[in-house]
Amino acid sequence: MVVPIEGEPIQIHSYKHNGHIHRIWDETMILKGTQNLIIGGNDRTIVTESDGRTWVTREPAICYFHSQHWFNVIGMIREDGIHYYCNLSSPFIYDGEAVKYIDYDLDIKVFPDMTFNLLDEDEYERHRAEMKYPEAIDRILKFHVNQLIHWIRQRKGPFSPDFIDLWYERYLTYRS
Repeated sequence: MVVPIEGEPIQIHSYKHNGHIHRIWDETMILKGTQNLIIGGNDRTIVTESDGRTWVTREPAICYFHSQHWFNVIGMIREDGIHYYCNLSSPFIYDGEAVKYIDYDLDIKVFPDMTFNLLDEDEYERHRAEMKYPEAIDRILKFHVNQLIHWIRQRKGPFSPDFIDLWYERYLTYRS
């Protein structure tokens, strides 16, 4: 398996279950790259939506992808603290071009005080019917929603108190 090189920029490609591109982040700096884990950082990167619209991220972010978990986590560094956006998704693959995953609609938004909201349940149910998500995928995703909530409550992995700060410092050394 190809692993990304630390300090190198890559793209992030999000797909839907039907294989269509959902969103592309133009440039994310690799901070750690192994077969099982990718941690990246970006700031004011261009994001292209499936319909061709583009926008630019507003703040620095640290991205966490793991090959054994059906979610990824983005820690956004804002004035009032770290905000997390968690995508329920397939585990990532890296093909030498980009980190790629399938976005399965459900998201968890986590606030600096570690309260959180599960988002887009209606979108998930609609896409589950339209794209015919297999029952096995539904069970896996529901299990990983619970696992992600456990990580948030336990402040585990990317939610641990110093995780985002540590990786943001590393990101700043690559940028300078």
